[in-house]
Amino acid sequence: MNLPLHLGWPGALEAGLIALVVGLLAFALFHAIGTRARWPHGHAIGWASLVAVAVGAGIDAWHLFYMGVVRLESPVYARIALSKIHDPDGLGIRVLMEVIGALAGVALAWLIAERKRHPRPRL
Repeated sequence: MNLPLHLGWPGALEAGLIALVVGLLAFALFHAIGTRARWPHGHAIGWASLVAVAVGAGIDAWHLFYMGVVRLESPVYARIALSKIHDPDGLGIRVLMEVIGALAGVALAWLIAERKRHPRPRL
């Protein structure tokens, strides 16, 4: 994402909220597709979760994976790799918050859809 996020915990929370919105939208999309194709709810939840995590945390998760796998033996290579990452100190917590936000967005959207489908009787 090319959004100017804060550094540290505030940036991780902002990224998590953005991923939550992505999760809401992903479930809305796959719920609409699944309703027309008569999928069980699990298929819509699964595909929405996969897409929301891939979109919400994709680039940061790739940077985290890359930094763990590639050998950065030279300070020059390490400097080049770190220059491409926004807030390399908070990368791990940002990925965690993005994954949690994406999955929470899908779960929240599913709860909203279920509540519309089975409304509570008023007493």
